[in-house]
Amino acid sequence: MRVTRAQAEQNRAHIVTTAARLFRERGYDGVGVAELMAAAGFTHGGFYKHFSSKAGLMAEASASGLSQTAARAESLGLAEFVEGYVSREHRDGRGDGCTIAALGGDAARQPADIKREFAAGIEGLLTALQAPSDTLEDADQRAARTTVIGMLAHSVGALMLSRACPDGSPLADEILDTCRKDLLTSLAHHNNDQPTAPRTEA
Repeated sequence: MRVTRAQAEQNRAHIVTTAARLFRERGYDGVGVAELMAAAGFTHGGFYKHFSSKAGLMAEASASGLSQTAARAESLGLAEFVEGYVSREHRDGRGDGCTIAALGGDAARQPADIKREFAAGIEGLLTALQAPSDTLEDADQRAARTTVIGMLAHSVGALMLSRACPDGSPLADEILDTCRKDLLTSLAHHNNDQPTAPRTEA
């Protein structure tokens, strides 16, 4: 049965989505092409109709997962992002969670094309988390970006450390609780230190 171009595109997108989830759960080396295709509902032989190599799929799946994380963050304030990100629910939901925390360590050992996807994805997430403003001076915009970078690095590190512990380990929860409270306190202080807009006379 001949597959239409539209159906082929849908099949490819489904393979990418499935791969993004499985790679987050098991790492790039933790799932093979045959198992991945079976999970997507296709035969092993159909893989090369869509991708030239597993590495190509790894890069595309990473880009897809990273863009999903940025899209979810767009509607969140920094404190709300921290509450959801540095949580036991996120820790345990690796397959549906952030690609950076799940695969950042793996990406550091991958070819340059995958690292480029991560750099673009991290930049996209930083942009999503930093609310645009036409009223801020350049120095204030740089300071706001510095705050977001520090918050993201702290959040990702907390999640990775927690996941490195056994699932039932008290330390796993302690890391998340400590880092979440520290981040929220830091963000609250940062917000209080921001200058308020001058009032105009009525």
